[in-house]
Amino acid sequence: MSRPARELNLDGLVGPTHSYGGLSPGNLASARSRSSVSSPREAALQGLAKMRLLADLGVAQAVLPPHPRPDVDALRRLGFAGTDARVLARAAREAPQLLVACSSASAMWAANAATVSPSADSADGRVHLTPANLASTLHRSLEATTTARLLRAIFPEGERFAHHPPLPAPLGDEGAANHLRLCAEHGGPGVQLFVSGRMVADAEDPRPGPRRFPARQTLEASAAVARLHRLAPAHVAFARQSPSAIDAGAFHNDVVAVGDRDLLLYHEAAFQDERAVLAELRGKLRRVAGCELVAVRIPAAELSLDDAVCSYLFNSQLVTLPSGERLIVAPAESEATPAAAAVLGRLASDPATPIDGVRVVDLRQSMRNGGGPACLRLRVVLTDEELAGVAPGVLLDASLHERLAAWVRRHYRDRLAPADLADPLLLEEGRRALDELTVLLGLGSVYDYQR
Repeated sequence: MSRPARELNLDGLVGPTHSYGGLSPGNLASARSRSSVSSPREAALQGLAKMRLLADLGVAQAVLPPHPRPDVDALRRLGFAGTDARVLARAAREAPQLLVACSSASAMWAANAATVSPSADSADGRVHLTPANLASTLHRSLEATTTARLLRAIFPEGERFAHHPPLPAPLGDEGAANHLRLCAEHGGPGVQLFVSGRMVADAEDPRPGPRRFPARQTLEASAAVARLHRLAPAHVAFARQSPSAIDAGAFHNDVVAVGDRDLLLYHEAAFQDERAVLAELRGKLRRVAGCELVAVRIPAAELSLDDAVCSYLFNSQLVTLPSGERLIVAPAESEATPAAAAVLGRLASDPATPIDGVRVVDLRQSMRNGGGPACLRLRVVLTDEELAGVAPGVLLDASLHERLAAWVRRHYRDRLAPADLADPLLLEEGRRALDELTVLLGLGSVYDYQR
């Protein structure tokens, strides 16, 4: 049975230590930008402008706060003792890459925050949330505890929302960046596609894996999340990401595929066994949701895998507006890549594809670290009653956007060089900013240093 529901986009707010550390193997944009000067203020304002655009278009939009950084508690666990200032100075002198990792603002990419299953699919009729453990990299593995606390503050545990702890390592779980949901309408039943790049027990997997870059999402993690979310087999499909896509720099599946309701837009190299994946999705969607899959395949002859990765075309947001119009919200890099721009133009003009238009957004600060429009948001399908249970202070409208933009301008640095991460004033500035933000959003004391 279907109930009225809508998709809430929970966007990560870029943090005051936004910097280019080059910390993620396989993330080509991040590697190219390593050690260059960043602009946290510009990055946060660009992200807020995208949120405002979506809200103005009628898409439900909310804000996920950044994490406190540098993470001096993590540095202490790594053996650096003394005052905060001494910890930062010693880490900068003895292990600068650890300081860079513990200063990363990568929690901005909310697509990696968690995997979320709507109540229409779960056996107990609740929205289920599992924070990603992000075990494949040090800087991201530090995020899970704070992310879990923030999600519990925004979606209070109880009758509507069920929270699960992050999975144990080495079950690498990268969250919704390797997960998408297909359905006829948001409030009705759907099929959740979990995409992984490897198994923990690799010796038992006869299929070849990537050779250039590591696969991050494990099949065991995807299966565990499906069980925790109480999803029946009819609501679940598992796919293997193509090793060639990972080796080309598609470190998450959302760099080569994106979905919205019954529409799947994907590169021909997205899945290792494309025909089997599509056949399973088509069959399950017919049985579960009573609709036909609309699969839009972009061939390599039209858009090479390298161009797909550098343009982040598939990391666009596919959104359906209240009017029923379906838009692609694409990064400026897609427009600047000739082959990707041609694909976008064809999709928007071809009556055979259910896409009505393209909106281009400037996210250059985020994109230089390998994160486009879809990386910045976590999709949460909610009924009207569930939406009413969300912490109201995080829901974005014009007034909140203006207050957050003013907050960013007050607290964020315009330029941040790698050496600035050791500045104890940066830590103090960030904590003052987050103290004000948690009051502004009505979330209370959610950070360790506040408790």
